[in-house]
Amino acid sequence: MEADFWLERWRDGRTHFHQNNITPQLPRHWPSLGLAAGSRVLVPLCGKSLDMLWLARQGMRVLGVELSQLGVEQFFAENGLQAAVHESAAGSHYVAGGIEIIHGDIFKLDAPTLAGCDGVYDRAALIALPPPMRAPYVKHVYAQLPPRYRGLLITLDYRQALMNGPPFSVPDDEVQALYRGHSTAEVLERSDILREEPKFAERGLTALDTLAYRLEGRPEGRHG
Repeated sequence: MEADFWLERWRDGRTHFHQNNITPQLPRHWPSLGLAAGSRVLVPLCGKSLDMLWLARQGMRVLGVELSQLGVEQFFAENGLQAAVHESAAGSHYVAGGIEIIHGDIFKLDAPTLAGCDGVYDRAALIALPPPMRAPYVKHVYAQLPPRYRGLLITLDYRQALMNGPPFSVPDDEVQALYRGHSTAEVLERSDILREEPKFAERGLTALDTLAYRLEGRPEGRHG
């Protein structure tokens, strides 16, 4: 998936992937991760997700990464936050209200920055990427997080032949294969959400499941 695909959608206002509420699995499962207030939490491909506000209210120090400058600016403007901006090799950093968003490419986020994150919340990154990009993404991001990081991953599972992504279907066997080298991925919840997502039925799907995973780093697997 070319970066231009997503940038064009932001420019054209075709941001139907944005949710106007908190993802239900987030308050259901995030507390079980046991991350202390003050933990730094990475939110890759964050868009203007309201989930970042929820995480900040729990005392997390949110670090979002977003390719679209429009998405970053809209997040702060729509939530009444005046961001201070500074530059680094990773991109432009917008900071306000306990939330920092880097306008930049997640694949260019450096190792020290990733190593400084205690947790990760991935609702829209893995399922936004086509198959050839998933393994490089997981290796770049998750293999460079602290050895005992904890995170929440949310995926979709449907018959890919019935609908073109994004969002893409990433079934459980693929999730396990992607993460097993450095992390455990425990299924916390699997729910059929097709009735709540009629736009997917309109695109031809007859079943649509969402899965929530608890992710945790496996130090012993880091060199495997």
